Amino acid sequence: MEDELNKVYGEVEVRKQKLLKLQEENKDPFAVTKFEVDYNSEYILKNFEKLEGKNVSLAGRIMSKRVMGNICFAHIQDFFGVLQCYIKKDSMDAENFKQFKKFDVGDIIGVYGEVCKTQSGEKSIKTSNIVLLAKSLRPFPEKFHGLQDTDIRYRQRYIDLVVNEEVKKTFILRSKIINSIRLFLADEGFLEVETPILSSKASGAFARPFHTHHNALSMDMVLRIALELHLKRLIIGGFEKVYEIGRVFRNEGVDTKHNPEFTLLELYKAYTDIEGMMDITERMIKTVYRSIFKNGELIYGDININAPFAKITMVDAVNKYSGVNFNNITSLEQARSAAKEHDITFEDRHKVGDILNLFFEEYVEKNLRQPTFVMEYPIEISPLAKKCKHNPNFTERFELFIAGRELANAFSELNDPIDQRERFKEQAKLKQMGQEEICDIDEDFLTALEYGMPPTGGMGMGIDRIVMLLTNSNSIRDVILFPTMKNIKE
Repeated sequence: MEDELNKVYGEVEVRKQKLLKLQEENKDPFAVTKFEVDYNSEYILKNFEKLEGKNVSLAGRIMSKRVMGNICFAHIQDFFGVLQCYIKKDSMDAENFKQFKKFDVGDIIGVYGEVCKTQSGEKSIKTSNIVLLAKSLRPFPEKFHGLQDTDIRYRQRYIDLVVNEEVKKTFILRSKIINSIRLFLADEGFLEVETPILSSKASGAFARPFHTHHNALSMDMVLRIALELHLKRLIIGGFEKVYEIGRVFRNEGVDTKHNPEFTLLELYKAYTDIEGMMDITERMIKTVYRSIFKNGELIYGDININAPFAKITMVDAVNKYSGVNFNNITSLEQARSAAKEHDITFEDRHKVGDILNLFFEEYVEKNLRQPTFVMEYPIEISPLAKKCKHNPNFTERFELFIAGRELANAFSELNDPIDQRERFKEQAKLKQMGQEEICDIDEDFLTALEYGMPPTGGMGMGIDRIVMLLTNSNSIRDVILFPTMKNIKE
């Protein structure tokens, strides 16, 4: 490892000396402010017959270089792909050719030349002039085995994007997925809005917030953990269909499904309920899927997005996969006994609904590979959802699971301000018992509810998780450009 570092730092010094010499010769590449580009690599390759023999200009990074006397070959990479440059001494200024031979892999260049084919038949640019636009002072790792360390890839995403083509494709696809979601919601009549990231209270989810302080106002603040309560305020204000795609922040652990900051979609529609949310969620995912995979490719090989999404209650799902039927459990003692028999760890504060959810997390989630709506969540873990009419211990809530991961969470939203206040009070008791993830009571939201909120359906979806699904990525860090990383000790 030490030898490799010495080799790198040695090459850095060599490159710095090359830059210094260029600057002494008044050829500083960093003094160049612009370069006119006619075409990109993809366009040239796709329209080769039309462009063959025509002079063009393009720019990109040198990814490979071969010098064979008076002939050189180089592959340059722009955003759209890679194209070969054929550089011949007698086809360009002698000094320009001499300078190019000193360029390094990683340098960014602008190229003028004629679209042609080499004797081997490779589509190329027969170069007449090359301009050095930026000097790369550090060597890039070898393309196929030099950057496989995931820690380095996440920390130095700028290198990862250059040398790993599939990584770049993932993030291009992420942008297309988000754009497709926006187009779908626009067609459905939803209004995109922006709500505060800084707030005086964390609300809308079970999560520990990040704390900060506003100096000018002399007040403590938190970064938002959800979008929910501000969007509901807009429903109360008369915006009947609203959504937001934005960053939220939760001061929690990091694993393959969680990053402290992530992108969340939340949408709310007045005069509908949980069934309406199931409908729009399923249609949205299928629409996005078909817009990205126009040929209908299957994801992970066995998952069929195009089939109707399954539905099952949480109680039935737990019964199916653990053999414990919570319809027959009528007391906390029975629930605790069942948990002990199945090695489910619970806390003194946990009620029957909490223990049911622990069973679900242990036995069910990993088995839900096909798209499945899990319905009727316990009231203990659903303080913002309406009670089921047939059983007040459960709520009109679903979570959507695909490939063993939760993708979406939705409610028939609780719009009774008296019931909502009582639910918040019950949650506050848990906070007093030391459960830090419980939010403070948001009095302004309760005031807003007292003015009247129509029956409303709401749904939240993790953008990172749907991108993970549609790109077949195993970790959330693979779909976040700059994931949160622990500092390296100097």
